[in-house]
Amino acid sequence: MDTFEKIAHLEGYKCIAGVDEAGRGPLAGPVVAAAVIFQLSYINPEINDSKKLSARQREKLYEIITREAIAVGVGVADAEIIDKVNILQATFLAMREAVLELSTPPDYLLIDGLHCIALQIPQKPLVKGDTLSISIAAASIIAKVFRDRIMEIYHRQFPQYNFLRNKGYGTKEHCRAIEQFGMCKIHRKSFHIKKFNLKQTTLDLF
Repeated sequence: MDTFEKIAHLEGYKCIAGVDEAGRGPLAGPVVAAAVIFQLSYINPEINDSKKLSARQREKLYEIITREAIAVGVGVADAEIIDKVNILQATFLAMREAVLELSTPPDYLLIDGLHCIALQIPQKPLVKGDTLSISIAAASIIAKVFRDRIMEIYHRQFPQYNFLRNKGYGTKEHCRAIEQFGMCKIHRKSFHIKKFNLKQTTLDLF
């Protein structure tokens, strides 16, 4: 899981950050990105792609990563931004923000996916990077837990959608709730919701 970090180190880079996101697919809520820098010798066999871990494992590792990493940065693009620029561009904005939030500036980035981000830092995109790089995997955990906590807050504001359970994803229960109550302020109006024959009422609840 640290092969690409080692390769970057052999090329002369000293401070390597892994970058990943959570929340590109849901009907509601933000997309969240995270960036994580470890010591080059750091090893933790429990760190893996967040999708392969239980919620309890992610929560445990979130605390370990934030405690043991050199630096952790988080970026958030909310539903309004997603509707304005599209989900891909919003993801890039969140990733850029996450890198800029790092307390220690990186000199190299490993990014999950196909694309680089708009920063003057050497970087390498890695498809399925969260299964190939420990720093990207750690970033996937940070982003997922951070986003889940945001959705838990939104659940208290909008309990009718049960964001506590679905985290904004388009489950049958969530879609039925949209049909019944319309969309609230954190639904992505430009997103997959338009596939459904749903009420277009916007709920301005706080």
